[in-house]
Amino acid sequence: MQLFRVIGPVVVPERHPFLAGRTLLLLERLRPDGTAEPAHHRVAVDTIGAGPGDLVLALEEGNSARQIFADAGAPVRHVVVGFVDAVELDGKITLRNGRDGVVVLPARANPEPAR
Repeated sequence: MQLFRVIGPVVVPERHPFLAGRTLLLLERLRPDGTAEPAHHRVAVDTIGAGPGDLVLALEEGNSARQIFADAGAPVRHVVVGFVDAVELDGKITLRNGRDGVVVLPARANPEPAR
């Protein structure tokens, strides 16, 4: 699994029958400190109702992704599988999924995780 920020929806007017009725999202892969990994954008099938700005976990391996759908022939490699509330790095919260999207916290900040 990898850490991503949702950029937004991907609109595909014609698609494989498996993808009919499923939402596709454009994702930007993030490092634990909140910086984006250059040239690591992905299109993934959404299974959780994520939207622009959300901090999410996504599978990036075809077999695991197909297991989510219990369909060995599904044409899918990337799947959004979970929301991330916060990321802790070296004992400090570095990222938080906020109301206005992903919040990158200053290196010295260490607020309590949201409950």
